[in-house]
Parts: sequence; C-alpha cells; structure tokens
Amino acid sequence: MTIPHFRRVVWMHYKKFGRHSLPWRETHDPYQILVSEIMLQQTQVERVIPFYRKFIKKFSTAKKLAAAPLSEVLKTWQGLGYNRRAKMLRGAASELASAGTRLNLIAELEKLPGVGPYTARAIAAFAHNEDVTFVETNIRTVIVHHFFPKKKKVSDTEVEKTLIQTLPKGKAREWYNALMDYGAYLKRSGISHNARSKKYVKQPKFAGSLREARGAIVREYTKGVTSHARLVNLFGPLRKAQMKGALEALVAEGLISESP
Repeated sequence: MTIPHFRRVVWMHYKKFGRHSLPWRETHDPYQILVSEIMLQQTQVERVIPFYRKFIKKFSTAKKLAAAPLSEVLKTWQGLGYNRRAKMLRGAASELASAGTRLNLIAELEKLPGVGPYTARAIAAFAHNEDVTFVETNIRTVIVHHFFPKKKKVSDTEVEKTLIQTLPKGKAREWYNALMDYGAYLKRSGISHNARSKKYVKQPKFAGSLREARGAIVREYTKGVTSHARLVNLFGPLRKAQMKGALEALVAEGLISESP
C-alpha cells in the first residue's frame, strides 16, 4: 500500500465514522487532555466518557485538582479502576499548578508523575498539534494491518518508523484521532494484530486478582471504612493473605493511611 492511498483510507473512515464528539476532543487544554490520557490507560473509551465528564466538572483545572484531598479525588475516581492513576494525576496537577504555566515541552511533560513517553507525546499532539510519534493499541493495529500483513512479530520501533513516514505534517491532532478511530473499527471487525506485537502481554483474569483486591480496599476506604482489620477481611479468610499484601502496598503508596 502506498502512503497516499493509506492516508486516503484513514481520512475517509474518519470523515464518515470518526468519534468527533468525544469530550476530550473538544479541548486543547493540556491539563484536560492529560486527564483523558491517564483515564484511557487500560480502560475502554466508552467506560471513560462519563468518568471524564464527572471528573472535569469537579476538577476543571490543575489548580483545583491539586488542592483537593486525595480521599476526595479517589472517591470521584471510584469505578474506573487502577486507583494509582488518580494519585499520580493529582501529583501531576500539583506540579502543573505550581509551575504557573502550561508545559509544552515533551521533556518537561515526561517529568510529571504518571507521564511517560507515550502520554507526553499524546499531549504534545492533541494539545499543541506537534508532529510527534507515539504508539498505542489502536494505532499499532492499523499500522501492522496495512504495512506488516505477514510478519509474525512487529516491534514498536518498526511501527514508529512507519508513523513518521505516514504522518501528514501539521495535522498530528486530527491524524492520531483518525488512526485511533480506524484502529478501533478494525478491532470491532475482528481484526487485531496486537498479539503480533513484541510488547503483547495477555491481560490476566480480574476475578481473584490482586487488582480486584486493591480496588475493593480503596472502594471501601473511600466510603469511610478505615479499620484495617475490616479491609483485610473483605473477601473472607481464603483471601486474607492476599488482601493483607494489597493493603500494605496501598499504604506504602500513600493511597490508604496508616491505622489510626
């Protein structure tokens, strides 16, 4: 497939079927885009939409989020999962607020809690329309599908090189939105090549997992349950050891306070 033809395929799909009404696509505010990117980590778009709207309504600026107690932030976050993200997002907001300016350099963004190379570049593209490259699951699916149809294992380095070649200069914001929407469409159609990615890791089951244990503890804690004995016994004696380990980790991370 030639690059011009590939671009036409992606643009045509975006024009007809693009998710143009997603709330984070209606803003260029780096803080609000940061919120969406942190929420979208390991969480489907449809699940994120109501949480994002609720969160932005309550914490419309980095300053408001930074000033809020962590317990209030976690309570607003409840139901979205991976609560550590909320703590890191609050930490990033604190640094944004204290900086007194909108950070627009990738190197500066990467220094924020919870912001790695991908998120920093996503903010650069969606907030500032910078011609950067970054890879996520839907983008990877599109590139592998069209440019590596027969290769068994494809590295993200190969995907990034193709992205550099195909990126329409000066249109990064729209282009990445279009790629993500097209990739999501391919997946719904039964086409997904992430298992062919060298970074592919199969997600473990949620039921009985440490992630389930952590989520249950934080959920009860935000409801006002502060007794560590009660939190450890939420799932009964068979999972008490797991719950104890989860609680200790949450305390060490600052998501749960020490016993009174």
